[in-house]
Amino acid sequence: MADDPDSRNTTKALDPTIQTVHDSLMQGLGQLADYFGYNRVMGELYATLLMHPGPMSLDELKDRVHKSKASVSMNTRTLEYMGAVKEVWVREDNPSNRKYYEAEGDFWKIVSKALGGRELKDIDLALDVLEENIRRLDQTRHEMDAEQRELADWYIQRMEGLDGFFRFAKLILTTVLERASELNLGEVTRVDIE
Repeated sequence: MADDPDSRNTTKALDPTIQTVHDSLMQGLGQLADYFGYNRVMGELYATLLMHPGPMSLDELKDRVHKSKASVSMNTRTLEYMGAVKEVWVREDNPSNRKYYEAEGDFWKIVSKALGGRELKDIDLALDVLEENIRRLDQTRHEMDAEQRELADWYIQRMEGLDGFFRFAKLILTTVLERASELNLGEVTRVDIE
């Protein structure tokens, strides 16, 4: 933030209202991360970086989220891998060569990377397993007695239902990701909304 000459000073106490909002966002994004199966600390770190006007070092992050440096380092690397934060170069006297990070503000970019990388692979894996199991039962059910063949047919029917569901989910996910890419939905600012 260019208007804030002291934006690098993270040791300065925040106004009580700003601190309350910051803590609320940290807690909310921590719960959201937990809900989606990620570490709660990842949400807290992302919130801290997102609501900070400039890059922060691991030491500064550690002080803000009150976690160990090892936890902050590990979770920051995971966020970086996910595309939610990025390492940035800070032009200043930096004899210790500390790393600095800032939040990715393009939420569609984060969601696209997370969904495209993790969920699509999981759906493809589920489809492969279903197709293999349907094929396996279909090839061997003629060797089964009538009761087992009926059960195999029931299994196939259920798996075909799952297959249809996963194909539909993949179509929706792919469409959302393509649409987001076409729209080039980047950072939405308050001015864009008004």
